Amino acid sequence: MPRFLSNITILLVLLAAMGVISDDVRAQPASLSDDAIISMITILPGEAPEELFGHSAFRVIDPQQQTDIFFNYGTFQFDEYFLPKFIYGELNYFLSIARTNFAIEHYRERRRPIIEQVLNLTPDQKQALYGFLINNAREENRYYRYDFLFDNCSTRIRDAMENVLGDKIRFEPKPDPQLTFREMIALYTDQKPLIHFGIDLLLGSKIDRKVTPYEAMFLPDFLELAFDNAVIIIDGEEQPLVASKEKIMTVDDYGTDTAGLPWVHIVLWILFVGAAWVTWKNYQTGTTLNRWFDIPLLAIVGIIGLLITFLWFISLHHVTASNINLFWAWPFHLLAVPFLFKSLKPRSLLRYYFALHAAACLVILLGWFFWAQEIHSAVLPPLLTALLRSGWVSYSLSSK
Repeated sequence: MPRFLSNITILLVLLAAMGVISDDVRAQPASLSDDAIISMITILPGEAPEELFGHSAFRVIDPQQQTDIFFNYGTFQFDEYFLPKFIYGELNYFLSIARTNFAIEHYRERRRPIIEQVLNLTPDQKQALYGFLINNAREENRYYRYDFLFDNCSTRIRDAMENVLGDKIRFEPKPDPQLTFREMIALYTDQKPLIHFGIDLLLGSKIDRKVTPYEAMFLPDFLELAFDNAVIIIDGEEQPLVASKEKIMTVDDYGTDTAGLPWVHIVLWILFVGAAWVTWKNYQTGTTLNRWFDIPLLAIVGIIGLLITFLWFISLHHVTASNINLFWAWPFHLLAVPFLFKSLKPRSLLRYYFALHAAACLVILLGWFFWAQEIHSAVLPPLLTALLRSGWVSYSLSSK
């Protein structure tokens, strides 16, 4: 997370320094000439966490007025409250205006290819879309509550087209990914095992339903493909929405990275092996627990459970609800930790508590392939670890 915040800070400082983030709507022309061009821009994914899913923007070029600007719905204000607002789900993004040459140079430095789709619009349609964007960029209209799946920089572009063109534009039901939201996210996080694991751990079962072709446009790549297949009605005739398409910036060796070791799985399986060894030593010596192992384990599981509880029941995020991981990552473990410093008193209460937790872990394990929520494979070793240690503590307290 510190690296993530550092990357965002550096990114925003660079954008501000280059003049990419602009608040001056008044500096833009009130209307476009007939020679103006409006394009949809797709910036392919980058290496940093905040760049993994790509980006979308509008580009407006008017040669007669020497105008070439980006309309970017993916701008946000970074301050000391960013992380709390992000976790709570009350993070506002806004539409900003950028000079295209500065924006392209930024993405060139970030080694992110750019694809441009020139839109097949009449002069009146271009003016209507441009007017909508200018009005949307005003201080009183520009802000919206960001939602990664349903209201982001890509869906805002789709919605802008529909708001302006109405029934003159039609998005065909393709591409149809035939994937769940979780599987679509995994397309972009497979090369980042820790991010992939974290997202899967914290998002609930609501993202385990199939995505419709319309909903798939929350990802810039799929928005680009949807534009390729969309049609627009001009003079009563259906025509392709995209008049032309080209990659306006390429990057050598882009996308050639190979997957590394699944080190998240490796570390967590080492944890389970450690739990098995500790349990064996407890059995040989007749001891109940190993405080150096069990206290940190319970604390970490409890913190994970506390975060899942907050995201499910308190935050404004709706895709973090109904998370089955809460049934093995109990936040109550944080209350049990102090008793482990006091020679496990009261024994009877702790015995039943750990027995119940072990039973919950076993139920999750037995229903692994049947739950409505897909559970990340890296959850298996910590689940087995929690089952083993809770089961042992309960058993040893019962036998004593």
